[in-house]
Amino acid sequence: MPGTNLTREEAAARAALVTVDTHDVVVDVTTSEETFSTTSTIRFACSSPGAETFLDFVGASVEQITLNGTDLDPREHFADSRVRLTGLAEDNEVVVAATGRFTNTGEGLHRFVDPVDGEVYLYTQFEVPDSRRMYPVFEQPDLKAAFGVTVTAPAHWQVVSNSPTPEPRHAGDGVSTWAFERTPRISSYITALVAGPYDVVRDSVSTRGGEVPLGIFCRRSLTPYLDADNLFALTKAGFAFFEEEFDCAYPFAKYDQLFSPEYNMGAMENAGCVTIAEVYVFRSKVPEALVERRALTVLHELAHMWFGDLVTMRWWNDLWLNESFAEWASTTCQAEATEWTDAWTTFGTYEKDWAYAQDQLSTTHPIVAQIRDLQDVEVNFDGITYAKGASVLKQLVAYVGRDAFREGLRTYFRKHAWGNTTLADLLVELEATSGRDLRSWSRAWLETAGVNTLRPLVEVDEYGRVTSAVVEQTFAEGYPTLRPHRLGIGLYEVRDGALHRTDLLEVDVEGARTQVPALVGRQQPDLLLVNDDDLAYAKIRLDERSLATALAHPRGFTSSLPRALVLASAWDMTRDAEMGARSFVELVLASLPGESDSTLLRTLLLQLRTAVFSYTAPAHREQTRERTRDTLWEVARGAAPGSDAQLQLVTAAAGFTAAGDDTGTLRGLYEGTEVLDGLEVDFEMRWTLLTALAAAGGASAQEVAAEQAREDTATARERAARTRAAVPTPEAKEQAWREAVEGGDLPPAVVSATGLGFARAGTPAELLRPYVQRYHAMLDTVQGKGSHALVEAVVLGFYPRALADADLLAATQRWLEEHPTAPAALRRLVTENRDPVVRALAAQERDARD
Repeated sequence: MPGTNLTREEAAARAALVTVDTHDVVVDVTTSEETFSTTSTIRFACSSPGAETFLDFVGASVEQITLNGTDLDPREHFADSRVRLTGLAEDNEVVVAATGRFTNTGEGLHRFVDPVDGEVYLYTQFEVPDSRRMYPVFEQPDLKAAFGVTVTAPAHWQVVSNSPTPEPRHAGDGVSTWAFERTPRISSYITALVAGPYDVVRDSVSTRGGEVPLGIFCRRSLTPYLDADNLFALTKAGFAFFEEEFDCAYPFAKYDQLFSPEYNMGAMENAGCVTIAEVYVFRSKVPEALVERRALTVLHELAHMWFGDLVTMRWWNDLWLNESFAEWASTTCQAEATEWTDAWTTFGTYEKDWAYAQDQLSTTHPIVAQIRDLQDVEVNFDGITYAKGASVLKQLVAYVGRDAFREGLRTYFRKHAWGNTTLADLLVELEATSGRDLRSWSRAWLETAGVNTLRPLVEVDEYGRVTSAVVEQTFAEGYPTLRPHRLGIGLYEVRDGALHRTDLLEVDVEGARTQVPALVGRQQPDLLLVNDDDLAYAKIRLDERSLATALAHPRGFTSSLPRALVLASAWDMTRDAEMGARSFVELVLASLPGESDSTLLRTLLLQLRTAVFSYTAPAHREQTRERTRDTLWEVARGAAPGSDAQLQLVTAAAGFTAAGDDTGTLRGLYEGTEVLDGLEVDFEMRWTLLTALAAAGGASAQEVAAEQAREDTATARERAARTRAAVPTPEAKEQAWREAVEGGDLPPAVVSATGLGFARAGTPAELLRPYVQRYHAMLDTVQGKGSHALVEAVVLGFYPRALADADLLAATQRWLEEHPTAPAALRRLVTENRDPVVRALAAQERDARD
């Protein structure tokens, strides 16, 4: 039996048989708090009359199936998430009446009760295969239809879908019905329903197709924090940029953006009805990096209206093209049409770091992944699909030229509007406009996995002049592909303590060794930076002289991009056990004072955390942690009052607090008896300080309860769960485990928050060791939770990674060996828990030699 899975072969066979015309959905969300009534009426053609096919539905029950006027017995025709349709005619109408279940996992139709005012809020999340959780449907991206939605809901609610919201009709005491016009032909995974007493701010934007209404929605309790003017300005800039870049009018009738509670992703590109995680409504001061990230997310989803919604992948193996294109397009828009002109620097600092880490796991895969079924795609929303793919698209733009790339896209949209495509369809248009053969490029970059390393090999004579210069390209073991790279090589010299670029050489790197004749005869620079300006996707090494220069002048660069590239190289060396973790820690600590690039600072602090708690040799870890903690406080006190750096450094310093530490500063800031000039101890900062106090054993359960009661919101409940789980006692860890792992009522957001506290870096090892065996035993039953979002929250959140030792590695490896037939998605999650432990043990061994 297929369960809730669908294979690529089944989808292809169904698409060859069925062409869908219209799909009308009728939903009543007033029937109960657990379920809702849902009816689908689908009109479709069949290429082989007499054949049979099936609809998809995951819900409580199916009450009635009527095919071409004949009733089919649900007991015989509904089983295992499928509604079987037999004896098809050339033209068909099927009506399926069913009962759906609300979820609290961010899948299907999510139901949330706001603890502030008790109001109910609904929203849908259908990617990948979850429209079938709200209505019976042909659940695959290439069976597009014109969707009509009719919704019965409380009369005081806002009700939003893909088409403009109609005037409601009275449907009873306190109840109304909204009948939305049918959409253009779209895939079911981008249909949407959002309903509840949302507050809304409205505006409009002038487009090529006329005036398009805009709306921004959020829960009433978040309205005071909603900066709608900023979001509208950003959205309008995106509309203008994308319509011009694609030479294509915005394809839908309106554009709403709705901030949604308990969201399990960043955002979703529902056609004209984008849902966004509430974390992007800033109730407290946040780092500029997060503000910039929100802007990228808003533009990413808007780009999807063309690439993904107007033109859609045929099957999920081209998911990468949807997401990578949206990443490339949104970053380009951000750099060229908004205040974030250094967006590509941010991309290189943060997104590429994610891509490089993902690409070095044993589960890495080609950008064009082999998606055999729905289970495969569920775990493929990763750094390869998003960040590596966007990096490669950036290089493709450089390879074919921006003008040729733009013209190819414009033809692609004109030719395939409202249809489904594959990668080959895009390459055809880019080859036509650029005159380049992209098949070999595609094979090298899109159809192979792994990241190359580029290393400069320089020889000099007795006068310091370069006699030989080569860029060596190597590949990781098991991934024997050498790729073409178009990149820059920067030459830097030290003047008055600063590093100044004296030249930039443009080089095409191919094969194992590429000569750089332009360097020969020159005086050896103080620092040679391969991949300056960050055009290539590759790990970079520094030659011996350049590394010494970088270590001696950690704040020597006058701009953030080369500094970020050199620090990234040092991080790669640390991860690859070529540099001791403590040396990397010292480099970062020396680089922090005066750093103003928010994303670089954020990335360095995350790397610092891993280096100290996972990569430092155990014998030196506690001393390194204390030095790092004290230095962070020192740099935070020296940062500009109220600055982004101050906020991030205080947050990081609190995160390096552990059991037994002096908590005087934390307590003083939390209670207001100590003041750090410019630091606002707001909602988020109070929870940051309280969590650190709890992790040090310096906060009571009563304090946590009182802090939650100050502002009892959904976010506060997540923060409280994290804080309680961080308490360094066996009782606190046991309670966290029982509630989040063994319990079944918590939404994924709370489970994830609990896991952050439970396995917090710096947790005493004796508290986590008893859970090594319990964790791996739990894996045998975790699939029973029935929600991929919950499974992921538990499997990732409660892995006792803070141990990072040989016993943990052995237990995880043993589970993998003993469970070769476990679901592929689960095995991948467990494998991706194991791999960082392998890397950590190698790094610890290297650090121990220093």
